[in-house]
Amino acid sequence: MAGKNTVLCGANAYEMKYYFNEQFDSIPESIKNELHILCVLFTEEVGGVFTIAFEEDGNIVLETNADDDDIYYDEVSSGLMIAQVRRHRQELFEALQLYYKVFVLKEEIQM
Repeated sequence: MAGKNTVLCGANAYEMKYYFNEQFDSIPESIKNELHILCVLFTEEVGGVFTIAFEEDGNIVLETNADDDDIYYDEVSSGLMIAQVRRHRQELFEALQLYYKVFVLKEEIQM
């Protein structure tokens, strides 16, 4: 990974907590709620820690990891679930990428 990612949101199954980066507070409430549900359901299903982040160029990164001693965490299942989330939430992630490019990177978007 060349640059540093900016975390948008995430959930932690160990601490049973959800995090949303206040830097992105202008995102509509309905999308914030959808992200909250997505993150929490992911960690309920797979365990570990799940984050949604922006790369420097605005691309969305979905990451999951677990403590080394977590015998219940399944890396294969988590990878499959990330692929499923990407497919089913593609429009959401495209909208978030556009948001990041316009409001954070201040890029001109040609329609």
